[in-house]
Amino acid sequence: MRLVAVVESVDHVCSRYRLAAFQPFLAVAGHSLELRPLPRSPLARTFFFRELRTADAVILQRKLLPRWQLALLRRYAAKLVFDFDDAIWLRDSYSPKGTACRRRSRRFARTVAAADAVIAGNDFLAAEASRHTPSARVDVIPTSVDPDKYPPAAHTRSGPVQLVWIGSSSTLQGLQRIRPLLEAVGKALPGTRLKLVCDRFLTFDHLPVDPVPWREATEARDIATADVGIAWVPDDDWSRGKCGLKVLQYQAAGLPVIANDVGVHPHLVGANRTGFLANTPEEWIAAVARLSDPAVRANLGGAARRQLDEHYSVAASARKWLAALRRLVEPARQVA
Repeated sequence: MRLVAVVESVDHVCSRYRLAAFQPFLAVAGHSLELRPLPRSPLARTFFFRELRTADAVILQRKLLPRWQLALLRRYAAKLVFDFDDAIWLRDSYSPKGTACRRRSRRFARTVAAADAVIAGNDFLAAEASRHTPSARVDVIPTSVDPDKYPPAAHTRSGPVQLVWIGSSSTLQGLQRIRPLLEAVGKALPGTRLKLVCDRFLTFDHLPVDPVPWREATEARDIATADVGIAWVPDDDWSRGKCGLKVLQYQAAGLPVIANDVGVHPHLVGANRTGFLANTPEEWIAAVARLSDPAVRANLGGAARRQLDEHYSVAASARKWLAALRRLVEPARQVA
């Protein structure tokens, strides 16, 4: 099959992790995948959609188009697949207008209903999609990482640990919300440090920060040279739609994770299986203290890496993509 993916940009994090990563696996199976950015102007989009009629299937990633543009895309796409990894029918957790948005909800419902197949990043997203299309059309394919790109963490450091958080300016708002919690960790456990891999940085009174500018070429090494990955999201539906990329990156490097008990975190971290779920400052302090033992970190980090290899690696998700594509063409084959 000749697949064309309509994306925000080819360098966007979702394009890289949810589509471009699978190109080698698709090629081996006889498929080609081309990523094409969606033009900004309505007129340019009109011509762009017409060009898509030569593809066997079009993958629309995340974008919620106006009604007339969706209708035009549906007209020219032989098969339409919708891929999404966020609760895009909502505004994000930090919007001053709140998360509910009728315009986004209407567009989401129309897009899902128009698609021949829907690829959702987690069960929460799939359940919402299934409200607008038969559940047989919806597949869950988690956001995945390539573990071979991550050097394994050594876990030789004893004593106070270096925590690591990776993200962007937009998600840094989460750390700002839990500033008192992180301050409590730094105050209770002197010597603990926080490595921030980001494009912007915070400072704390009791928790020293090691700022590391994010670069695609070095992010894996920057994570693997820390001791413990941390993640926190607000307790709302926008966060329940998140797919836990930063947690997966930590686990690819063999790091144990401390995360709050929201969304996909319980599935990825579990109960003391690959790290610790912690909500209160006391729970975070206890988790960081427990992970000051290199043997504990190595044990939990090794389990995290094995879990990722089996369920959240690019290879594992590529198999799910190939199965979804087979189901997409089966009705046509039966008619032929």
